[in-house]
Amino acid sequence: MPGPLHGVKVIELAGLGPAPFAAMLLADMGADVVTVERAGMVTGAPLESAKGMVYGRGRRSIGVDLKHPDGVGVVLDLCADADVCIEGFRPGVVERLGVGPDVVRARNERLVYGRMTGWGQDGPYADRAGHDINYIAVAGPLAHIGRAGAPPTPPLNLLGDFGGGGLLLAFGIVSALVERATSGLGQVVDAAMVDGAAILSAPIAPAFALGFFHAERGTNWLDSGAPYYDVYECADGRWLSIGAIEPQFYANLLAGLGLDPAVLPAQDDESAWPELKERFAAIVRTRTADEWMAVFDDPNNCVAPVRSFAEVLDDPHLAARGTYVDVDGVPQPAPAPRFDRTPATLDRPPAPAGHHTDEVLAEAGVDAATIAALRASGAVA
Repeated sequence: MPGPLHGVKVIELAGLGPAPFAAMLLADMGADVVTVERAGMVTGAPLESAKGMVYGRGRRSIGVDLKHPDGVGVVLDLCADADVCIEGFRPGVVERLGVGPDVVRARNERLVYGRMTGWGQDGPYADRAGHDINYIAVAGPLAHIGRAGAPPTPPLNLLGDFGGGGLLLAFGIVSALVERATSGLGQVVDAAMVDGAAILSAPIAPAFALGFFHAERGTNWLDSGAPYYDVYECADGRWLSIGAIEPQFYANLLAGLGLDPAVLPAQDDESAWPELKERFAAIVRTRTADEWMAVFDDPNNCVAPVRSFAEVLDDPHLAARGTYVDVDGVPQPAPAPRFDRTPATLDRPPAPAGHHTDEVLAEAGVDAATIAALRASGAVA
């Protein structure tokens, strides 16, 4: 069976980071995604050359010059028969190119137009440049990530670009497609990374406002402040993650570490946390990570080894589920989530820019002579 989005046609105006990630998620779920690359990016490179561009997987690529009127016409024609258009430029750029939502949706009122920006389509910061670190800084999360006494720690670019960006855009697009089944109309989805970073903070921001979460980094139960929710170095230099929040799991943790709860401070006595962390750390350093995992083999233990990306393919659980897969020698996350009737598949490798130009145009009804004329004029590549 094809994936759950089989039959959904998506036109992606090529960009960076979160918008391509959203397109990858849709393609993983079976959508037919065509990426419109700038004509100048087309090099004629072989298909094999693009295999490492993982979030370009699952879709076809055409080369178009959007500064050429005939190139704009090609994109408008493709969008006229599409379900979704995705763009990730600063506000106003696609309007100046002639492929903004008003123009595109005038041709196709059922089209869902997904827009991915850092600051959103409006507001005082809308026209500013930025990156993940800036968006999560302003939205609040960055101030609270890090250890006590240390500066805020950027969590790679996972929180703004991908969780608060691409994932939010994909969710918005699918939501709009569901609504369209009732109304028959598409709409514009304004996905901003600053908004996404904020909504990912839903459990923490109110806790801070109500006084249950300290402003100082590394002093709370989920930010490395608590001894029972942290990582500890083992004798072999590897790390052990401990998340024994609930009392029964905390009791199991103490038993595994060989500690008597009767002579220890209460689990949530914050004044004792620094001392307990030192004791936990000293004990964990006495054994290797594998030895500790043997100690905590019982299912009722919230303890796990810290895997690097170099190690994830060897983890027995990840291997059994196929969480990571090797595609042409490139390890990468498998599509998620899972579906029992319409499973996602990786049936199209990443492609160099413009690799499918002729195929896509011919499929759209453009004859060979017209394709040749478009290429000769520089409108497509």
